[in-house]
Amino acid sequence: MAIERTFSILKPDATRRNLTGAINAKFEAAGLRIVAQRRIHMTRAQAEKFYEVHAARPFYGELVEFMTSAPVVVQVLEGENAVAKNREVMGATNPENAAPGTIRKEFAVNMGENSVHGSDSLENAAIEIAQFFKPEEIVG
Repeated sequence: MAIERTFSILKPDATRRNLTGAINAKFEAAGLRIVAQRRIHMTRAQAEKFYEVHAARPFYGELVEFMTSAPVVVQVLEGENAVAKNREVMGATNPENAAPGTIRKEFAVNMGENSVHGSDSLENAAIEIAQFFKPEEIVG
């Protein structure tokens, strides 16, 4: 198994409800190490760039507004098959379809406010990590 790094965001609905510790505990219990973490208030420019892949979708404006509405926690997670493991721990995008014990099943408010973002591939993880962290900020 390969040790990988992936990117995670604890979204505004999670930080508003003080769930950072509970969500981090789920990552760690699954064997993922948090090797970089920062609480930020995402700017409109950051949110627009981060979600530009969705710019043509009808929910884009609402997503940008949501992601800039309160602080978020950006993270780099490391572990064996970290991308797949993180996606498993997060659960399905729609919390109604998420497996019991997953972050979204336990903590999401709804499909839009689903508490976490996680990279969907190693390539996207590298791009997303670089948007928020310098290499020297990642302690692994």
